[in-house]
Formats: sequence, C-alpha cells, structure tokens
Amino acid sequence: MIKGFFSVPVAVNEPVLNYSPGSKEKSLLQTALNDALSKQAEIGMYIGNQDIFTSDKIAIRPPHDHARVLGHYSQGTKEHALKAIDAALDARAGWEKTPWEHRAAIFLKAADLLAGPYRYKINAASMLAQSKNAYQAEIDAACEFIDFLRFNVQFMTEIYSQQPLSGSGTWNRLEYRGLEGFVYAITPFNFTSIAGNLPASAALMGNVVIWKPSDKQIYSAAVLMEVFKEAGLPAGVMNMIFCDPIEASAAIFAHPEFAGIHFTGSTTVFKNIWKTIAENLDNYRNFPRIVGETGGKDFMLIHASAEAKTAATALIRGAFEYQGQKCSAASRAYISASVWTRMQEFLLSEMKTIKMGPVEDFGNFINAVIDEKSFDKLASYIDRAKSHDNATIIAGGGYDKSVGYFIEPTLILTTDPQYETMQDELFGPVLSIYIFEDTKFEETLDLIDRTSSYALTGGIMSQDRKAIMLAEEKLKNAAGNFYINDKCTGAVVGQQPFGGGRSSGTNDKAGSPMNLLRWVSVRAIKENFNPPASYRYAFLDHDQNQ
Repeated sequence: MIKGFFSVPVAVNEPVLNYSPGSKEKSLLQTALNDALSKQAEIGMYIGNQDIFTSDKIAIRPPHDHARVLGHYSQGTKEHALKAIDAALDARAGWEKTPWEHRAAIFLKAADLLAGPYRYKINAASMLAQSKNAYQAEIDAACEFIDFLRFNVQFMTEIYSQQPLSGSGTWNRLEYRGLEGFVYAITPFNFTSIAGNLPASAALMGNVVIWKPSDKQIYSAAVLMEVFKEAGLPAGVMNMIFCDPIEASAAIFAHPEFAGIHFTGSTTVFKNIWKTIAENLDNYRNFPRIVGETGGKDFMLIHASAEAKTAATALIRGAFEYQGQKCSAASRAYISASVWTRMQEFLLSEMKTIKMGPVEDFGNFINAVIDEKSFDKLASYIDRAKSHDNATIIAGGGYDKSVGYFIEPTLILTTDPQYETMQDELFGPVLSIYIFEDTKFEETLDLIDRTSSYALTGGIMSQDRKAIMLAEEKLKNAAGNFYINDKCTGAVVGQQPFGGGRSSGTNDKAGSPMNLLRWVSVRAIKENFNPPASYRYAFLDHDQNQ
C-alpha cells in the first residue's frame, strides 16, 4: 500500500452569499424552495445500508405555516435503536482500519457537495422546516457546516502530528484510535450545522455513530444524510434513527458497547443523560465520553462609554436573529443609565422597522418560533410581563399562532434585576433590559455573574479599555465565549471555538481540535532498538567494602 505524509487542503471559511435582490443565489434558492414545496417528502430512518420506513408516519409542518405539510417521517421504536447499534458495531472494524486520509476524503467531498450542488437544497430545507430566513440558513446550514467539515479534517491532522520525544535507542509514538464501541449523537433543531457536525466529527475520528436528530430538524437532516451517502460514507458508520427519546435511551445507555454521547440540547435533558450513564456505569466496557452543549442566559453589558447606535444594533441582531432561538442569543441586557438616554430612541425606532412573516418573503427579518409548545411558553412570559409591577413592555409584545407560531420581537424593561425574564432561559425573541447607574458598573459585573447558572456567551460594548479589562476579568467564568464590541452570537469555526461551562455544558469547544480529542483513545507505543540482556543495573556492581 502506498503511504506518505499527506497534507490536506488548507481550510478556509466558506464565503457567505448575501442573497441581495437580483442575485444569482437568490434566484437559485427560490427555485429550491419552490421545488421543495411542490412535493411531499417521505423520510425513513437510515440503518446500515437500508432506508427504514414504518407505518407510524409523522407530518412535518413549517412553523410559519402549520397548515402545510412538507412531508412525513417514519417514527421508529426501541427495536430500531437496537438494530442501529448492531449495524454500527458491524461497521466498526472496517471503518477503524480505513486509513485516515480516506476518512478525510469522504468529509472533504461532503463539504464540496454542500458548497456546490446541495447548497440551495440544504438551505431551503432549513428555511422551510426550521423557519430560518435566507441569510440565517446560509450562515448555518451551508457555510458553518462546510467549515466544520473542512476545519475538522485539518484539526485531525494537527492532532495526529502531536507526537512524543524519543530517547536514544528508542522510538516513541502515539496512536489515535476511535473509541471502543459506538457514539450516540443527539442533535438540536436550531442549527443544521450542529446537527451534522455532532455525528460527523465523531465519525471522522474513526468512530461509528447512532444519530438521533431533533424531530423538528428531520427534514434537513435527511438532506445531510443524502450528502454523506453521496460522499461515500460506508454503510453503518452513521445510522440515523427517529425514535422516542426515552425508548432510544433505554436501548442505547444500557448497551455495554456505549462509548460516548455527543449532545446539544436542554440542560435538564443533559443532566438526566449524565445520571442515566452513571447508573449504568458498571455495564460499560469503558468510561463513556460525555460531551454536551446545553442552554444559555446570555448577556450584553452596555457601558457608559459605548457608542449608542452600535450598541443598539448589537442588541437587535444578538437577541432577535433566528427569533432568538440560538443558544448564544442575547437574552438579558444591562445598560448604563447615561447611554440608555442616548440609545433608547434609536433602538425603539429600529425595532419598528423589523418585518416578521414567512421565510419565502426575503424581506422578513424574523420568522416563526419552532412549535406551539415554544409559542405558548413565550406568550405566557409576555402576558405576565404585561401585568407585572416591575416590568414594562416597551416594544413588541404581540403574538399570533393562527397561521404560524409568530412572536413579535419584544423588549421588556424591568426595574428588578432578578425578574423572571432576567433569569429564565426563554429561547425566543424576547430581550429583557435592566438599567443601572453609571457609578455601579463594578457592582453590575457581580450581578451579571451571579444572576444565572448558565455560562455560554456574553459581551460588553465599551470604548473604555479599563472597563473592558475589568469586565473580561470579573466575568471570566460567566461566558465561554466573550465578545468585546460585538453581538454575542455568530461564532465562526476556526476563529471562535464555541462552548460554555457551568450549566451550559462541558465547554469542549466545537470548531476546534479540543472537541475532536474527545473522540479518540490514545495509545502510547515505545519501541526499544537495544533491549537489555540482563536484569542487573550498574548500581548493583559495587564493592562491598566501599
């Protein structure tokens, strides 16, 4: 077999198309949307080399037009989860022996497919089933996932190149193997890129995977699986199931070959998963790897020195892009009183220009929240704020689910920094604002740090370097991704590795080598070219009289 020290293509971030009026990409995306809407998809699970369909069909409906049916997916059972485990374990030996450069080639080809013939199909799928506007779909489903695929290949080679020193007469080397068993990937509705990256990153490093996408993301997950298959991913390496989470977990977490969980979702679910794994610990061949990114109650701090218009823009984009359904979305803002007097009018006037509606209208800045459960939760918080003595809705506050699950982008001004919307994770287009006296900046830093159990993202807008340095130090545990004079969303693969601590997860930094290291088991190998022929060391050959 021909071997060499192979160099992979240097990873660069995929250019983001802007879908401006009259652009080629806008026309192509509209064609893809029309094509998707012209038919109903029938989506089966993918186990081994088979598409599995069942009689239990679940309708897929756009959140912004819930009377429409995009297609149906086949609901599975515990038996399908067990079948997926068998298929993965059957594929493990062959995949583990596949040279790394061939694993790399498969995922590099997947990236090129997404950048080319599948770009508009995956964007259209994410727009329709997850209610993303064209730009949000582009930066997520196309660009970020392409970046994950390409940068992960580069990160893999960097990891493999990390080798130990060798002393005279010996050769030391490290072997990076996939985990012994299978990895379970549970992925969220809000980012198609995360949904693809969680199973793909583990598979790239030599693991076999059971992938359970969110029910709300199955429509675009099916497109990703189509891409993986076309790229040449061997059958059984990545198995996609649509099962009841309790049934799936009962099968997966009880299996002795369970080797790791790659999770993005709610903190409550992740805690339950951790407890379940602990309860089954004696059944496993190894200690499973537990990697999770969960919730956030992300903050923006507006210092007295901040430029008013850029601060307001950071709040609008950070809080309301994709309806605030980003783990990183700004959800609570602490604004210095003097800058509030300068920015309030501009902020409120800008809010009045925001358009809301279906994704097919490219003029809409925000669209619908993901489902009725989310809608009802958000509406209840808004209703309580309307009648609470310590809260005032100063923008938005409307909602309507007659056609789609639409929540107006809403600003809640509160005099109580412990008011419920300053503490609870809402996951929607609601931003709560607390105004503090300019002289209480340092006290406000302590307030931000202790208000929430989450620690995912946060940021400060300021032109005062001392204030920036103080915030950076005092809030060092409050956000795994900290932004200075920028919104607190939009981490770019290869530029801002993403993840947080506390109740926001294990901070294993997706989009960096740190995450990939969790999916390998390292073996140290020492080869001695001149082994000793006697057990006797030199110190034993001493004169008894000395």
